[in-house]
Amino acid sequence: MRSSPLTPVVTTLRLGLHVLVTVLAAVVAVRALVSGGGHVAAVMALTAVWLLVYFAGTELPRRSGDRRAAGARASVGNPADAVIPSGSSATGRRAGSGDAARQALLWLAGLTVLWLALLALTPDAVYLAFGLFFVYLHLLPRPWDLTAVLLATAVGVVGFAAHRGWSVGAVVGPVLGALVAIGIGLGYQALYREAVERERLIDELLSTRAVLAEQERTAGKLAERERLAKEIHDTVAQGLSSIQLLLHAAEQAAPDHPALDRIRLARETAAEDLAETRRLIDELSPAALHGQSLAEALARICERAQSPSRSTQLLVEGEPERLPMSVEAALVRIAQSAVANVVQHAEAERMRVTLTYADTDVHLDIVDDGIGIPREVLREPRAGAFGLAAMRSRVEQQGGAMTIESEPGHTAVTVSFPLGAAA
Repeated sequence: MRSSPLTPVVTTLRLGLHVLVTVLAAVVAVRALVSGGGHVAAVMALTAVWLLVYFAGTELPRRSGDRRAAGARASVGNPADAVIPSGSSATGRRAGSGDAARQALLWLAGLTVLWLALLALTPDAVYLAFGLFFVYLHLLPRPWDLTAVLLATAVGVVGFAAHRGWSVGAVVGPVLGALVAIGIGLGYQALYREAVERERLIDELLSTRAVLAEQERTAGKLAERERLAKEIHDTVAQGLSSIQLLLHAAEQAAPDHPALDRIRLARETAAEDLAETRRLIDELSPAALHGQSLAEALARICERAQSPSRSTQLLVEGEPERLPMSVEAALVRIAQSAVANVVQHAEAERMRVTLTYADTDVHLDIVDDGIGIPREVLREPRAGAFGLAAMRSRVEQQGGAMTIESEPGHTAVTVSFPLGAAA
């Protein structure tokens, strides 16, 4: 898992605040010991208890075993992170709920009550308000966090004045501390937002890189398929064509030859193998979409399938839109394979190809009135017709769906791809 760029900053701020709170508590205790008075023991005891409660709160997630809360960097339900001066509603105020949130608020209330008790005994307790400011800014939602800081500032000023009397320092000190705490909190918010935006951009870049890598792999596969198609065309297909021509010439030259039947069988076998090889070349070659739209490519397929005994028709329904090249190529290849099945096996008189652009899907239907597809082929396409298995494989690769309805006089092959997933 990639770590957040804020992790070092958060760790430093937490450590710095822990040190600051410890130093302020030590100052309160030392000043009470040095100045003497009637409440030395009570002040020192309350200061120690306040410091213990503060650090006990930072350990609550570990003691309760709430690892999820401990892992969330700024959760309302995570007192361990309450000492991070975030003041950010983006993190510390939206995720907290349940027992962890109640524990955090009880922890905050306990710190506040102990601080008020200390302030009633010694004016030096006003120093501890600086640490409380950050806790308020983190744990309380806006505007209650700022309200709590202002109230704590006012109570600190009044408490100090009740012990030492009114003075400029008694007012300026707590007010200045509150302003510094708010400034640090707002600065951390800005830093956090920037880090979140940076992480979002990094995630987008990683996602884009993955998409580009997949596109490069797809392009490499298509290029290799095209190369194989060319190699097969220039070697196997040409060789079979030559064999067929030579055998045909032998038939014509020796019509009374005793092996004429075998020569004719060899020629017919070569012709069948040549047809299968050309079909394989068509499957390997890229879809013919260069310089034309998907509808134009389908129209050309229908035009080639038309004959004096067979009428073909192409219908385009809905508002055409540009699809990803992989989806368009799959549609063209599926149409080529389905139309080839109609031409070679269906004995159909009419065939209709329909391309439909719906709101969420694009559909391709190839319907004919031929003799239909044998049931055993439909049950086990790979055993009877490689073309159907290849069509299903293309559909599955693009996340689409394919259905076949077939009976004598009506066969419909329907393919659909979701537009949202394609986009």
